Amino acid sequence: MTERKRRGKVWPLTSDICLLVDQCRAGDDSAIRQFIDLFRHKVYALCFRMVGEHHEAEDMAQETFVRVIRSLHHWDRERPLEPWILTIAGNRCRTLLSKRKRRPQAHPIEEHVADHRPDLQPAQILAEEVHLALQQVRSEYRQAFLLFHEHELSYIEISQQLGRPLGTIKTWVHRARREMIARLSQRGVLEGREDEVRRV
Repeated sequence: MTERKRRGKVWPLTSDICLLVDQCRAGDDSAIRQFIDLFRHKVYALCFRMVGEHHEAEDMAQETFVRVIRSLHHWDRERPLEPWILTIAGNRCRTLLSKRKRRPQAHPIEEHVADHRPDLQPAQILAEEVHLALQQVRSEYRQAFLLFHEHELSYIEISQQLGRPLGTIKTWVHRARREMIARLSQRGVLEGREDEVRRV
């Protein structure tokens, strides 16, 4: 088994996963279903955080797996599989967001948030506000931020997967966090908890 370190953890690349990929490449329907089940949760989670809407996130996750299965023969076994899949998911979402941006939005997204949420704990309110703030960040910043903070890819891995210079990736992550903190501060929900933005 090969292990790929990532920010203090590892990307396991087992013989079972390699065999599963080979079976998917051969068109084995059972293997394809197993492959999708293996990565479904993380792909959906990234898509939802990128597009901010359940049904669109499901559509993007489905499109991602269609693209991944078709492209498995391009996957380089010397690179970890999961970051490659998540990058495809993020790119599909960015395509959707670029189309959505051309459609006028009737009301700012913040207007859909209730001013009074008595049933929510402070941590839940912050999580909701962070999610909304994230939707206002440029899609490339958002993708880099999520891959770094939520999916724990290193800057180098994100740079390799997105094909962007290392310095650019660091800038995107920093700008995403800075813009989110500014928006959250304007809405009065941080109260000195800026460090929690990257942990929600």
